[in-house]
Amino acid sequence: MRLKFLLPLLTVAVLIISCFMPWMTVESKNLTITGVDTTGTTFRQPAYFHFIWAGAYLAFAFIPKIWAKRTTVGMAGFNLAWAARNFLLIPVCQMGECPVRREGLYLLLVAALGMVVAPLFTKDIAGNRK
Repeated sequence: MRLKFLLPLLTVAVLIISCFMPWMTVESKNLTITGVDTTGTTFRQPAYFHFIWAGAYLAFAFIPKIWAKRTTVGMAGFNLAWAARNFLLIPVCQMGECPVRREGLYLLLVAALGMVVAPLFTKDIAGNRK
């Protein structure tokens, strides 16, 4: 399988796995927060927005048209912005209590950045034909 097919699948798989991993822990309340399970906080499930963008990203990643490849870069940009928002906003200190960022939140940011870089490995993105 070629890199241009494997890399988008790999980055989306890592993104989905990172949404189920622990994002942060609140030690005083003994809470472990993931992207899907945010019980004990005022946040809903921020991972579902990642799932929507990742699904649309994969749908457009395998369309062999130039406009589809360019659209994937835009969708990956929205996903990266949402990941940056989650990285900065969710583990913020509130009322003197600072949660600890865990590995899932860092992996989410790396996967979202990988989704931006993955379409750039195709020749079709710049309008070059095979």
